[in-house]
Amino acid sequence: MVKSGFVSIMGRANVGKSTLLNSLLERHLAITSNKVGTTRHIIEGIYNDDDSQIIFVDTPGITKPLDKLGTVLNQKSYGSISDSDLILFLVDAEKGFGKGDKFILDRLREEDVPVVLVLSKIDRISKNKLLEVIQQVKDVFPFKEVVPISSLKNENLEELLKVVKEYLPVEGKIFDDGTVTNISQNFYISEIVREKVLELTEKEVPHAISTLVEEFHEDRDKIVVRVLIIVDRDSLKKIILGKGGRMIKQIGVLARKDLEEYFGKKVYLETFVKTLKNWREKEKYLQELGIRELDS
Repeated sequence: MVKSGFVSIMGRANVGKSTLLNSLLERHLAITSNKVGTTRHIIEGIYNDDDSQIIFVDTPGITKPLDKLGTVLNQKSYGSISDSDLILFLVDAEKGFGKGDKFILDRLREEDVPVVLVLSKIDRISKNKLLEVIQQVKDVFPFKEVVPISSLKNENLEELLKVVKEYLPVEGKIFDDGTVTNISQNFYISEIVREKVLELTEKEVPHAISTLVEEFHEDRDKIVVRVLIIVDRDSLKKIILGKGGRMIKQIGVLARKDLEEYFGKKVYLETFVKTLKNWREKEKYLQELGIRELDS
């Protein structure tokens, strides 16, 4: 009988949750960047092998909320707990255990869900430093296991999968073998474009930009897609466009490369930028397009 279950990946912002999900699934499913708030939605990635089906749930990084967006992201993360069979709690081994980690663990004490501590980014520290971090955190919470990993180096991921399988209920597969995620293709496209904006502009552009697929056409050989990048002020629009349109052209080139790899066919991608200064302007624009909500 195949074992299956839901495994939430939780932790502070920028500890490597989305990178871990991508490495476990061996595909670029969740976008990554070094900016707080990059992951805004609950993303499920489905891992299948001969004896298990694991639904990994990538959650937004939990931080001290400084605005409404931060509060909403925290609520989304905590909301995934009740449906989980296991929680992977990630701590950045390079930075060590901090107040933010303790804050989340205090919340997890209230839940009747087993928690495995995953120490990420171990490729960046020495073995002695790793032992120090393990000693530091092993007694702060009743973790079921402690697993050090490096997602980028694929180090110890097989051991992590082995540990995860021990906590899965035996109930057969929840999804068919062809299902790999819960996200739509439009959401994925918009997220990839947003990732490239964050990657290329670094600290110049805040994480709170939005992206939206306005048009999508697909046939047997190609995909033609038009993606809007929404900012809240003209100064950001100028940055994303770049001198002579160079920045937005580069964003399109990088995004198209990832999209062609994901869809396995030629992608013709058009990206453009629009300034919508507040939620009323965004809502009005969406209504004009006949779209209920932003993709990302």
